[in-house]
Parts: sequence; C-alpha cells; structure tokens
Amino acid sequence: MDFLQDNLIWAALAAVSGGWLLFDFIRNQGNKSLLSPIEATLLINREEAVVVDVRDQGEYSQGHIPNARHLPLSELARRSNELEKFKERPIILCCASGARSASAIGTLKKAGFEKLYNLRGGLFEWEKAGQPISRKRK
Repeated sequence: MDFLQDNLIWAALAAVSGGWLLFDFIRNQGNKSLLSPIEATLLINREEAVVVDVRDQGEYSQGHIPNARHLPLSELARRSNELEKFKERPIILCCASGARSASAIGTLKKAGFEKLYNLRGGLFEWEKAGQPISRKRK
C-alpha cells in the first residue's frame, strides 16, 4: 500500500493508459476493415492487395507506401474506374491518419468494390511500425 501512495501518479497513469487501450480494442472489435501495418503487409504479400493512397499530391510526394497507387480523395469518385481491374483483389486505402481513407471506403463501396480495407493510423502508424516508405514518383 505504501508503494501505491508513493507512486500514485504512475499508478493512475498506468490505469488510464490501460483503460484507453481496452476502450480502443473494444471500439474497433466489430470493424474488420481496419488493418494494422503488419496485417496490411501480410495482405499485400499473400493476396496481392493493392494500396491506394488518397492524400494530396504534396503529401504523397513526401513519402508513400512502396508501389501505392495515388488517387486523391477529391478525385476518387471520378477516377474510381482506374481501379476496376483490381476489383477482385483486396484494396487497402491509406492517408496520413486513417480518416480520409475511411471516407474513401464509402466512395468505393458505392462504386461496387467489396474487398476494402483501411490502414489504421495511416502513414503515421505505417512509419512508426518501421515499414518502408518510398519517395519515387509513379
């Protein structure tokens, strides 16, 4: 008990962070379209998933997932036919944080795509996980 009193701040911090992790786990439990960077890599390697980056040109130029196709969210509805040949393959959408790519999933569902996934945390989490980044232009 003396330990807890002496380290109350650290104990509270541990409890709050543990609670947040549990909350995040429960919140995302039903959403099977969210992929971690490792899950995305496995899907790319095992099922030849196509990565579509929906960020703006400037963001894409600063770095992207190797071999990612670039279709900015603002142009996705108009240019979704460019992905038609990949309709049977899994498509992983990514952006900086995962918010725009979540919106892109809705756009592509309306266009008839079914195997759609969102890179959880976007490029931020991808880089944090130590995954490769390319700066090559396509």
